[in-house]
Amino acid sequence: MDAKNPEIDPDAVWHRSGGGTGGVEVAYLSSGYVGLRDAKNPGGPTLIFTPAEWTAFVAGARDGEFNRPSA
Repeated sequence: MDAKNPEIDPDAVWHRSGGGTGGVEVAYLSSGYVGLRDAKNPGGPTLIFTPAEWTAFVAGARDGEFNRPSA
């Protein structure tokens, strides 16, 4: 498997954030990578993170790094 283009397991278990139909879904893939996709469009594009990238992404989200700037 090419590390730049890991395949998503067809039997991957996707976990939805929050309640309702919105938000994102996350799957921990057998390759060790982490998949992230739009819960409203599961057939659309999927972001793939290495374990280190996922850890950094989650830490940034917790620290508010991705919050929209106030107007």
